[in-house]
Amino acid sequence: MEYKAVLHLCIQFLFIWLTVLKAQALGDGEGGWSSRSGDRLHDEGPCNIDIVDGSSLSHHQFIEQYAYTRPVILRGLTDNTKFRLLCSKTNLLEEYGNRKVRLSTANTYSYRKVDVPFQEYVDFLLKPQSLDTLGSDTLYFFGDNNFTEWHSLFDHYKSPPYVLPRTTGAYSFGIAGSGTGVPFHWHGPGYSEVIYGRKRWFLYPPEKEPHFHPNRTTLSWVKETYPYLPEEEAPLECTIRPGEVLYFPDRWWHATLNLDTSVFISTFLG
Repeated sequence: MEYKAVLHLCIQFLFIWLTVLKAQALGDGEGGWSSRSGDRLHDEGPCNIDIVDGSSLSHHQFIEQYAYTRPVILRGLTDNTKFRLLCSKTNLLEEYGNRKVRLSTANTYSYRKVDVPFQEYVDFLLKPQSLDTLGSDTLYFFGDNNFTEWHSLFDHYKSPPYVLPRTTGAYSFGIAGSGTGVPFHWHGPGYSEVIYGRKRWFLYPPEKEPHFHPNRTTLSWVKETYPYLPEEEAPLECTIRPGEVLYFPDRWWHATLNLDTSVFISTFLG
């Protein structure tokens, strides 16, 4: 029995080691998803959201200080090194390249859905977004996953341990180009973690609905509306990076902007 346990650990170690070597062979430290320097957005904006070391925040403190009142960014909450390696471009295309992914139009009222092979999405649709593109013309891969086909990947993700009473978590996984994102909307509470790239977040409390056009992209809002907001209408905001998890409470308005080609996963609590 002890021999089998040791053998199992050795096989796991070998698998991780081979995955690390493959990731290192990509050479860019970003899993093969790195954007060209000219395609990246450089304005990360200010950060006026609390950033807390997850190891120093108890579950009770999280519930008392943040769960129902305000967003927070948590660092060092979980170790998703293995999941990050599995999400490299090479690994995902090898495993899922021929499988279908469902894309949605990136506007507040997203109704149009398009199914394409994952390889086709990466080769032809995963690209920077231009300022004049409407949300209804932007196909975004996030949330509509086939959990049967992606289950083997999600098995390796360590979700945030702080669960709200009487809720369970559901994953939404996505990959998107620089300049893309979802415009302002709201739903139940949840977490968002960046695996590769950077994602800029803008948030408003439920009683403070932001001014935005539902079919204009977050990029156009950042360029055309955000600079002219009076101080009292400024959002809470921050840019999160790999290893950071953002928590947002129930019914908070939020919009996102990917500054690079980004791989990300959210845990919705419902």
